[in-house]
Amino acid sequence: MRIFKKKRNSSSNIIVESHTNQIKINGREVSFPIDYDTLVEIFGKPSREEHDVVWQVIWDKLGIYTEYATSDAIFYIRFLLSNKHQLKYFPKKFFCGQIKVDNQEVTQENFKEIKLKKYEVSKNTYEGEAQPYTISIGLNFFYTVDVPKDKYVIKQPKEDVLEFKDFGFKLSIIQELMYNQELLEPKFDLYEFVDWYSKRSINLEEEGYEPIPEVTQYFKDLQIPKKLASEITQIYQDGGNQVYMQLLRFGEGGEDYWDIENTADAKQFPNLKKAVLCYAKENVIDELNNMGIQAEWL
Repeated sequence: MRIFKKKRNSSSNIIVESHTNQIKINGREVSFPIDYDTLVEIFGKPSREEHDVVWQVIWDKLGIYTEYATSDAIFYIRFLLSNKHQLKYFPKKFFCGQIKVDNQEVTQENFKEIKLKKYEVSKNTYEGEAQPYTISIGLNFFYTVDVPKDKYVIKQPKEDVLEFKDFGFKLSIIQELMYNQELLEPKFDLYEFVDWYSKRSINLEEEGYEPIPEVTQYFKDLQIPKKLASEITQIYQDGGNQVYMQLLRFGEGGEDYWDIENTADAKQFPNLKKAVLCYAKENVIDELNNMGIQAEWL
């Protein structure tokens, strides 16, 4: 018997696809922890947000809900299937879309066979109830990965590399090449780096409210091949950029650690035509415009 029945409801258009180390929602790859802004981009503005110890976020028409303590670290999304629950905050409608694991749609019969690694698909039921009231998709807290010993070792370049005078400008370039275009490897993952780092124990829950020196130094030392300069046509700063989320675990978006102060680095990027900025000093916009780069505030 299928868990999900198709109805004329906007959630029926939602397809969640889960694989060993990948989750896609309507074709868009997402990762956990996920941030609030990404969920809004995917599902639209929530119907309700309630604060009870943590924030409760509900999309009533979609049958979707979640909760968070910090908006950039949401560990799961839940899909309501039944009224057989005792939830205080829950959607007004049931989820009517599809959840697939390795291309197989979730049903009552095959659910117990679902096994993922990095992520977890789980069901929630109450004692004495056979049907789950919720399907939950999110981070598998028990999963660990063996990171290659040399993954985050900064290697001596075998080719010409770009030289930067301004760290904030360099971070904007890293965002574009590493996270947007996926041309710069390895793609830095804060949790993975912390597990990999052996010179001392880094406690993200305690240290994540300020930039972690070792992480900052990694990005300062990172080599960017000069051949990639031509791939840069624009830079776009936003508090939700992946590069900033890696640098500051519990960032709120209003920090000034990464402000661009010097525009001299822009001369290295002949195809750079546009810049949307939020981490920059007041003089930077005018200087970039004077260089023929269309620059504006976010």
